[in-house]
Amino acid sequence: MNHTGPKPMQVSLVALPDAVISTLAGIYDVVNGVTLMGLAPGATPPFRIEIVGEKRGALPLASGVPIDVQRAIEDIENCDIVIVPSVLLKPSGWEKGRYPRLVDWLQHMHEGGARLCSACSGIFLLAETGLFDGREATVHFGYASAFTALYPAVEIHPDRVLVIAGLHEDLVSSGASATWHDMVLYLIAHHAGATMAQEVARLFALQWHQDGLAPYIVFEGRSDHGDSEIQSAQTWLSSHFSTANPVDGMINRSKLAERTFKRRFAAATSLTPTAYVQRLRVEDAKRRLERTDTSIDEISWRVGYEDAAFFRRLFKRTTGMTPGAYRRRFQIPLFARP
Repeated sequence: MNHTGPKPMQVSLVALPDAVISTLAGIYDVVNGVTLMGLAPGATPPFRIEIVGEKRGALPLASGVPIDVQRAIEDIENCDIVIVPSVLLKPSGWEKGRYPRLVDWLQHMHEGGARLCSACSGIFLLAETGLFDGREATVHFGYASAFTALYPAVEIHPDRVLVIAGLHEDLVSSGASATWHDMVLYLIAHHAGATMAQEVARLFALQWHQDGLAPYIVFEGRSDHGDSEIQSAQTWLSSHFSTANPVDGMINRSKLAERTFKRRFAAATSLTPTAYVQRLRVEDAKRRLERTDTSIDEISWRVGYEDAAFFRRLFKRTTGMTPGAYRRRFQIPLFARP
């Protein structure tokens, strides 16, 4: 749906005390850049973006740096797009019910036809509206467990970059950190055309995260299950996963029969013993690819696979990238090394 009307689409970018300034300012600059850089010469700019909040004026954000709230939400009867930027969760987590006025306003905007969008952890605020209940969304993978505990009715996918939900594709969430790039480029492409989105991506050197977020997620096996026998096996496995037949090694060290051990392991960790070993091996391989120039065949052998071809297939299936592509993405370039 390209923007062809005589008026710019009204975009409300929500500022709240928990907001992260880099995300908020970045979204503002890119959306506003369409106009400032003259990417729509001779035509009505596709967007008009404002920073909005509970009241006008200077608002200190999570880092203590103030942002100027340009318009109070009580003065906004309707808009086309609402974006909630990343929020910083304190060690105590997200406190529900802190922003009842914002939540009511978000619901009112949605009733009036606005598309609600979140960047990263901004979904914590949007989820309070109840509009995402029974629908899919994404959030920073580091906050996924905390989000699920607060909003179990929302189906969360932290490995996905962008999730478009709602009957009219009116609920948009982006994943970890810089995936707000994907969200903003999506909105520009959807409302102003693919050509403009490509031009914005070039000017700001933005990249689509087309490989997803699986490569960024560090595997940490569940340890809060309360099964001491399985916990002991996990501890042993953490330093023996590269040995031959580590699953047999765990079973032999336990006091359980093989079938019982495998059933309890899967119940405790949500993974079969073999899948758990594979995740540990791939995670170790990721660190070696990031931090060394060791050949991929050698890394395969060091993490426990004599068949390098099988290792390559497993690595891509787990991370969404080949080992070589992963190394190119995450290894520190030569010019930046000490």
